[in-house]
Amino acid sequence: MEPQKGNQSAAAQGRVALFAGSFDPFTTGHKSIVDRALGLFDTIVIGLGTNTSKTPWMPLEERIAAIRAVYADEPRVAVESFSGLASEFARQKGAHYLLRGVRTVADFEYERNMADANRLLTAGDLETILILSLPELAAVSSSLVRELARFGAPYRQFIP
Repeated sequence: MEPQKGNQSAAAQGRVALFAGSFDPFTTGHKSIVDRALGLFDTIVIGLGTNTSKTPWMPLEERIAAIRAVYADEPRVAVESFSGLASEFARQKGAHYLLRGVRTVADFEYERNMADANRLLTAGDLETILILSLPELAAVSSSLVRELARFGAPYRQFIP
């Protein structure tokens, strides 16, 4: 079974969660969320959405390849791109859970509002699961990595 190659439908794989984001880049904080959620779900689909309001730092294909490399030995993790609403992509993948990481109170407020909207959009068929970041990773974000890289500062310790 190799979900990232699409050989088996996610719905046939039990409890499926979608972890959606631009992951530009995928950080050690993102990896921590996925790794810890593997104990809760049978399959996690890491969905790289296209955000038209952002100019990407890394090309989509490179982000996908980098994340697939991180999870090359974990058949329960699939990595795919999508456009449109995460709730629609979740439905297509057979996911009934949205996995989200929370670093701050501001993140919580945003994620709560998105969870409410997604629940309404899907008539309650999509539940959001929030996982708190580990304290030592709370400051790690894709924005931080991009900023460090922009100024030539070391950033590799923040990406897997």
